[in-house]
Formats: sequence, C-alpha cells, structure tokens
Amino acid sequence: MPFVYRLQPGHTLAIKQLTHALHLTVNKHPSLHTSLHFNIEKNLLMQRVITHEDRNGNNNMLSIIETIYETEEQLNEILHDEKRNPHLFDLAQGLVFRCHIIYYKQISSNHLLSHKDVLIFNFHHALFDFPSMKVFHHDLNQAYTTGQLLYGDNTNLRYLDYAAIEQQMSMTGASMFWLDALHDCKLDQPLSLPFDRYRLSNEHRTGRGTSISFDFGQDLSNHFLTHASSNNISLEHLTFAIYFIFLFKLTNGQTDLCLAINIDNNRYRDELKSIVGLFENVIPLRCQLHSHWYFRQLLEHVRDITTKSMKYSYFPLQHILNQHPHISKHAFLDTSLVFISYKSNNDNNAIMIGDSQLVPRFLSVNISEDNIQSVCDFSLSLCHDKNMDQLSCTINASLDLFNRQTVGNISQRFHSILRHLSASMIDNQMNKPICELSLILPNEQYLMQSLNNTQVSFASPLTCIHHEFVYQVMNIPQKLAVELDEQSLTYCELLYYVQMLSLTLLNEYHVFPGEVVCQCVERSLSMVIGIMAIEMSGCVYCPLSPRDPQHRLHALTQQTQSRLVLVHHLTKTTVNHDIVLLDIDSVLNVSNMDSDMDCNCLSTVIVKDKDIAYIIFTSGSTGTPKAVQVRHKNFIDCMHSLAYINSFNKDDTVVQMTRCSFDIHVQEILGILLAGGTLIMLH
Repeated sequence: MPFVYRLQPGHTLAIKQLTHALHLTVNKHPSLHTSLHFNIEKNLLMQRVITHEDRNGNNNMLSIIETIYETEEQLNEILHDEKRNPHLFDLAQGLVFRCHIIYYKQISSNHLLSHKDVLIFNFHHALFDFPSMKVFHHDLNQAYTTGQLLYGDNTNLRYLDYAAIEQQMSMTGASMFWLDALHDCKLDQPLSLPFDRYRLSNEHRTGRGTSISFDFGQDLSNHFLTHASSNNISLEHLTFAIYFIFLFKLTNGQTDLCLAINIDNNRYRDELKSIVGLFENVIPLRCQLHSHWYFRQLLEHVRDITTKSMKYSYFPLQHILNQHPHISKHAFLDTSLVFISYKSNNDNNAIMIGDSQLVPRFLSVNISEDNIQSVCDFSLSLCHDKNMDQLSCTINASLDLFNRQTVGNISQRFHSILRHLSASMIDNQMNKPICELSLILPNEQYLMQSLNNTQVSFASPLTCIHHEFVYQVMNIPQKLAVELDEQSLTYCELLYYVQMLSLTLLNEYHVFPGEVVCQCVERSLSMVIGIMAIEMSGCVYCPLSPRDPQHRLHALTQQTQSRLVLVHHLTKTTVNHDIVLLDIDSVLNVSNMDSDMDCNCLSTVIVKDKDIAYIIFTSGSTGTPKAVQVRHKNFIDCMHSLAYINSFNKDDTVVQMTRCSFDIHVQEILGILLAGGTLIMLH
C-alpha cells in the first residue's frame, strides 16, 4: 500500500530527523514489526512481534531506500515497482514497512528533501489499512517535531491483542443475524455471469486479471448525487442498488444475489482507533429481489439489508463460514463490491511533518489493463470524489474466466444501464419494473432492428405458387426440372403432366378452390406432379406419409375433412378407409389428353395470394397433431428471401431427402422449381 508525497515548493525535510522519527513511530506500533508465518504443524497462521533482541541488537526495524530519477518515465517505473512488486517485504522477518526516498537527479548534499523529490511510505496490506494512515501521520509528525513519542493510555493494547479481543466479545446477536440472513442461500454456487470459460475443480486461479475504468461524467454524477440527496438516501445505498439491478440483468434474471463487500474501517471500539493495523472484514451481502419491483422498492430493500449487515459487520468472516460447514467452496467471495469515498488531490489533503507541508501524489502509472492481480473473479468498485463531486467506476475480472472483450462489453452495459436510470431520474419516471430495464447496447439494438427488418419488397406480379412455376416453364422449357434414377422431366414436360392431372381433378373429381386434397405417395416423380397439380387446380395440398400408421392417416383426413387422396402404385393399399382414391399413375399413363376434357377450365380457376397453399401437421408428440396453414404469398416471399440471400438460385441442384411429413420437403420441391433450378429425387 504505497502512499506517495511531494513537498510544497519552498518546504524542506531533514532526512536525518525524518529517519529518527520513522524509527520512533515503527517502534511504537508493534504491527509495523510483526511477523506473519504459517505453522504447518499447528495448521495456523502465526503472528509474532519482532523485537530488537530478535535482531541481535540491530536497530533495522524498517527499510529506508534512496534512489534517483531524472525523467517522469523513470519515476513512473519506480512507482509501479512500489505498487506491484511482491518481494519488497519480508513477512516472516517482520519487515512490513519501508520508506523510499526518490531524489531528483542527485542525492541531496545538504541532506534535505526538496519539492522535486518524492517520498513513499509503503506498507504491507496484511498489517495496515487506510484509516491507519491517519494514526501514522500523527505520530510521525510528533516524533519529527519533538524527537520523541508520547505513549497514551491505549499504548499497552497492541494490534496482536485484537484477535484476543474478538474472541472475548459476546457475538450471540451477530451469530443469530448471519444465520438468519444466509438461510437457504446457495453460498457455494457462483452467479451466472457471462463467463467465456469455467475453472475446473482441480484448477488453481492464476491471479491474472483485467481492469476497465470509466468516469460517470459531470451530468451523470450530478443526476445520481442529486437523486440521493433529494430522497434522503446515502450514495452508498444508491450505488449498491444499481449494482444489484445490473447483476440481476447480467445473470439473466437471477433474483437471489449474494456477493462479498469489504468493511475497511472495522474499529468498533474507541481503544482501537489509535492502533495501526488491519481492521478490515469481508461480509456477505445478500439481496433477494423480485423482478417486478420498482427501483424505489429495491432501493428500500437494499438500504434495509445493508444497514443490518453493517451493524453486525464486526462478526469475523471465518465465523460466518463456520456456520455452514457443509460448504467447501464459498463462491460468493468470487464476486465483490466496493464503495470508496475520498477527497482527491488538493491542498486540503496535505499533511504536516514539522513545519513542512506534503501533498499526496496519486500514482500516475500507465498500467496495462491486463497487468493487474485479480483476487476476485468479478468485482466492481464505485468511487466518489468528494472534492470534485464526481463518480467513477472500475471493473476487475479474472482472465481465467473472462476474455478482455467480454469485460469491455460488460463495462459498456453497466454504463448503458446507468444512463437509462439517470434519464428516468431526470424525467421522474422511476415507475418501470426493474425487469423491463435493458442491457442491450445501441449498436446491438440497431443490429436487431436490421435483422428483424424483413419487409423486403419483391417486385413480382405473380401471386401464387403455380403462377411462379409456369413463369419458369416459359423461360426455361427445355431445362431439366426433376430427375429420379433413369427418369427425368424437363420443365415443359413437367407442366404437361401437371396440367393433365389438374384437369382430371377439375373435370372428373370436381374439386373446388380451397378444398383440401391429400396426397400419400412415396418419393417419386408422381409426388412432384401431384403437389403442383393440387396447387394448379386451386386446392390445398396436405401430405400424408405412407410410413404413418393407419389410425394417424385416418385422423388427419378426418381433421381436414378431405374426400380425396392422391396415391400411386406403391400406396394404393395404404389408405383403406372410406375415402376416394385417385391413382396418379393411371392418369399419367394416358397417352394423350381426352378430347372431351375441358382444357379451358384451368384458366377459370381463381386463386389469390392470401389463399391457403398447403397444410402441414405437427408431429403430435405433445398431444393431438395440429394443422399449420401456409398461404401462397407467405411461401413465395419466403422463397424469394432465400434467393435474395443466395441460399439457392437457378443454377443450383437440390437433392430432395426429407420425408413428406416435414415442412421442409415443400421447400425442397417447390422452392427449387420456383427458382428455376433442378430437383434430384432419391428413393
């Protein structure tokens, strides 16, 4: 935890005096010379205060390093190392604090620090927290000014005693609260975030992470700050509620959300406030929301659960985990939330050491987004700069589970939902259920609209399936239309047989427009002729599969009220109930059209594009088969759209493979003929 300072112009610090003050301060606070090591035999993490006797009289209780920089780039490299290098400390030896003095161009000959020099106080995070810095500043200033440190009434209470204090506390109320708060909570199940991959049970986390930050901006920050102030809501509760909405949407509607929050100032007793140490705790924050809640209802719920959880935040995390011994992996710790409120760099944050004023210098290190250590799988930090009254956000994610592009996408979605909520606050329109909020980005919205824009105009004067077929016959009469083994028909020949069968239907069986005519044939040229003849005669085609049992065939003809079924030599005996059968082969084997047949009746058949072209039945696997009706216009537009995207065209040859009980067989047969291609039938 590096704290970086620069002197104000005209101010100086005596290095020898500063070094003496640092030794006095470190000696006063045992946590700054406490060792931490894991005892394998006892299976415990052990703490031990290191004394001068342990160092054989050596007064080296801290590290003081002096280096030189000449450019900002060199300074940034040094600062980066202070922040990221894990080897700067030695926990086992109790070396948990270091002071790094960085001189500009050369080490001072008069042993004074000037305004171009940089001073870094760096602490190991295992024994230090942010509130400890105030205590450290106070004692360092006193030691520098007077050359000695006064020990107050609380001096005898050491950081090492903190664990003993916790053990002596009565925690019955806290224990009961956490048992109730986490009742039936699936602590071992991670949130359903949009992971790119999953970590195996025997796979260790690498610690590699990626980070993305963005500022809310002046307007967005002002909207949320104003909403919190005008509704008497803490900014912390408001940001928590927004994050829970975001997780609810990001997990596709998960309503029981449990994540970890960090309690960074757990000094709940006065005697702890003057001690340097790590008084932090991690607690679960569980939000059980309802998808139809309005934002106001969620906000009230979040305020209630957060207030209660903070009241018992002193209850150690390990105690909470021990209440659930059946859970081996506590997945809620992998998703965290942090709210930070701070004052940005200005003179009000300056500290005094003697008569000299030091101003914090925030780390201006250009760190690659992939060069961070990730403790959690997914965490979000919301920061409030009190001086600027600005909000910002940082999302950290593990590269074990997420791709960088995915984290960037998540960041954009969070920014998007912030804008949606902000707009609702401005218009005072917070009356929409949270389930109606959208994470869809503008570019995705545009893509969806373009994909759904199916209103493509196909300029065709032809209205029906058989009209389109005849149009192709006129253009390509000698082109091969359909082939089966050694049999084949050109477009012109196919039309001839279609017309012959159509006339038979009209003149002999007196079919009428809109009548349902079934067909039960094996895959053959007769199948193609029969389908197109039914359309040309103005009737509705309904396929019957020869492989279906008798009772299903009977049920389908009853449901369509068909009086006529087209068959051929292989299926004459398939349909044996009381219904008229027409053998297609017997009609087509006639060498010439009957001279008495009225050929002009085809021109009198009126079929419109909104009329039904064919009926297909569902499988009936979930109940009674249901008839689906398809109109001429719908089918033709569908075929045109497929041709429009070059799914097939007049140069294609299509193999017909699907059984006639499936809708796709109509597309395979009629679709390619309407496009002017060639159809290959297979037995």
